Amino acid sequence: MSSAAAPGAMTGLRVIDLTRVLGGPYCTQILADHGADVIKVEPPAGDEVRDWGPPFHEEDAAYFVGINRNKRSIGLDLASEGGRGVLLKMLETADVLIENFKPGTLDKWGIGNDVLRAKFPRLVHCRISGFGADGPRGGNPGYDAIIQAMTGMIAATGSPESGPMRIGVPLVDITTGLYAAIGILMALSERQRSGLGQFLETTLYETGLAIMHPHTANYFMHGKPPGLTGNEHPNLVPYAIFPTKTDNIFIGVGNDGTFRKLAKEIGKPELGTDPRFARNKDRIANRDALRAELAAVFSQHEAEPLCNRLLAAGLPAGPVQKIDQALTNPHTLHRGDIIEKDWYKGVASPIRLERTKPSLRRTPPKFSQHTAEVLGEFGYAKSDIEALVAAPSSIRLAGPRAIGRASHPRSPRGCRSRREHRRRRLIGTTSEGSSSARATRRSCSAGPRTSRTRRSARRTRR
Repeated sequence: MSSAAAPGAMTGLRVIDLTRVLGGPYCTQILADHGADVIKVEPPAGDEVRDWGPPFHEEDAAYFVGINRNKRSIGLDLASEGGRGVLLKMLETADVLIENFKPGTLDKWGIGNDVLRAKFPRLVHCRISGFGADGPRGGNPGYDAIIQAMTGMIAATGSPESGPMRIGVPLVDITTGLYAAIGILMALSERQRSGLGQFLETTLYETGLAIMHPHTANYFMHGKPPGLTGNEHPNLVPYAIFPTKTDNIFIGVGNDGTFRKLAKEIGKPELGTDPRFARNKDRIANRDALRAELAAVFSQHEAEPLCNRLLAAGLPAGPVQKIDQALTNPHTLHRGDIIEKDWYKGVASPIRLERTKPSLRRTPPKFSQHTAEVLGEFGYAKSDIEALVAAPSSIRLAGPRAIGRASHPRSPRGCRSRREHRRRRLIGTTSEGSSSARATRRSCSAGPRTSRTRRSARRTRR
C-alpha cells in the first residue's frame, strides 16, 4: 500500500459518511484507501468510539484510529435545521451517502429516502442497520455480539468444555461493512447504465445469517443444528489445532489426496491407506483415533520448522501466533502489510490492484478537523463561515485541542470532559446546547441516570 497520494480506483468518488462505531466506518475506509473523498460527518459529541479506550492517541481511542484513516471530519448536528442545510449542500455533488441511523430517523428530520431521491436522483444512499426497518424486529438496535447470539454463531462456537462462546473479533460488524462496500460498488456500476442512484441496505442480522456457512447449508440438508466442536471442523478431518514440542499448530486438510500427502510427509504413509482414515467420511467417523495418531507424531517436532516444511510441500499448516508475532512476521513485513504516516501505524488495505494502488494520504482526523476546509469547498465564503460562527448553529470548527486528560481516560469524568470539549466547539452553540447534545454529553455519567441518558443520546443508533 503506497504512502504517496497516488490516484486510486475510487478517485473522483465523493462519499458523505454519517456512520459511527464500526460497520460503516470500516466500509468507508475501504473506499477511502482507494482514493474516494470521504467526508466523515460527526454528531456534536463526536463518534463515540473516539472514547473506546485506552489506548489513546491524544484523545482518540485506537478503536477509532484503526478504521478512520484517509477521511476528513466535520461536526454537524443533524437534529438542527442548520446542520441539515449544510448536509443537503454537500449532497449536491456527492456520489454516495452512507448512514447507520435507526430506520426512520432521516424521515423524522425531513430528509428521508423519498426526499433525497427527488433532490438527488444520482445519489447512492446506503443504510446500515441492525434488523432493517420492517419485520418483528424492524427498527431494533443491533450490536455485533447480540447478532452473533441471535443468528446461531455463538451456539456453534466453542467446545463442549467451554460451552457457547462469542467470536473474538467483531465479525458481524466488519462483514456488514464489507457487504455495504460491495453494495455501493454494485449500485455505482448500475448507475453507469441507468444514470440513477438507488437506496440499498445491509443489516447486521442478515449478515450474521449469510456468513453462517457451512452450518446453514448443513442444516438445510440434514435438519440438525451444529454441535460444539471447538477448533474442529464439522465437515473436514483433520482440521484442528495440534500441540508440538514448542507451540500449537493448525492443520487443515481439504481432501483425501491432501491427507495422503500429509501422511507421507510426516513419515506415516500407512495412515493414508488405513481404512479408518482413507476417505474424509471415514476420518470424521474416526476423528478421535486419527487425532491421537497425528498428535503423537507432531509432539516430536518444533512448530515453526514443521510448518515451514509442510507449507513448502503444499500442505495447509500454520503456527498459532499471537498478534505481535503476526504483525512482525517476515512475510507481513515483506508484503508491506504495515503502513505508517507521522504518528499513525495500521494494517494496509488487502485489495492490491496493479495500476490503481491504495494509498495512505491522511492520518485519522481529529474531531471536526476539516470543517472550514470542507465548507470552503462547498461554496461557503469566509463571511458565510463567520456568520455560522456568530449564529446559534449546528456547525463545529476545529480549534485548540485541549481536552482535559487529567481524569483517567476510563473514568466517567474523563469521557465526559472529552465529549464536553467537542460539544463546545459547535459553532454558536448556547450554554445549554441542543437537546441531542445535552443527552449525548451525559452519556458517560455514572449511576442509573446514565442508562437512560445514554439511550436517549444514541436513540438513533442502528
